[in-house]
Amino acid sequence: MIDEKKNPWTTLSEEVKYENPWIKVEEHQVLNPSGNPGIYGKVHFKNIAIGIIPMDEENNTWIVGQYRYPLKAYSWEIIEGGGKIGVDPLDSAKRELLEEAGIVAEEWELLTQLHTSNSVTDELGLIYIAKKLSFTEAIPEDTEQLQLKKIPVKELIQMAMENKITDSLSLIGIFKLALIVNK
Repeated sequence: MIDEKKNPWTTLSEEVKYENPWIKVEEHQVLNPSGNPGIYGKVHFKNIAIGIIPMDEENNTWIVGQYRYPLKAYSWEIIEGGGKIGVDPLDSAKRELLEEAGIVAEEWELLTQLHTSNSVTDELGLIYIAKKLSFTEAIPEDTEQLQLKKIPVKELIQMAMENKITDSLSLIGIFKLALIVNK
């Protein structure tokens, strides 16, 4: 039986290959679980990934569309952004919901916690459901050119099933929400 608490990897050395205000990329020389030498790359995110699914009393939600530079493609997603490590993630979620959608919520529930791609990054993600909504003007960052869309949750789930939404944080939140909504 494998001891789940014992790390079978041995780190021989670590070197930072690239760093900016958002990420740090490291190269690790390692001995793998079989004892053989290898190399491992790790991307460390300096923020927590925060996702928000606002829901009204009629089971409508709001998603945002934007051009994603790394994909060179347009992407529909739940409302999401980064939360500074050490800051209450709920405060970051509230800020993102206001910035991207112009929505303020009175009621919040943590839907799920996840690791976005644990084979290459230690990034933590949190997804919230926001309810009891009121609306004001969105105040997106200058790096965001967002399109806001109101959509019934059932249609959102269908978009995810048809691969019209491919963002991992969005998909995890949508499919977990689907289990709750379809109980």
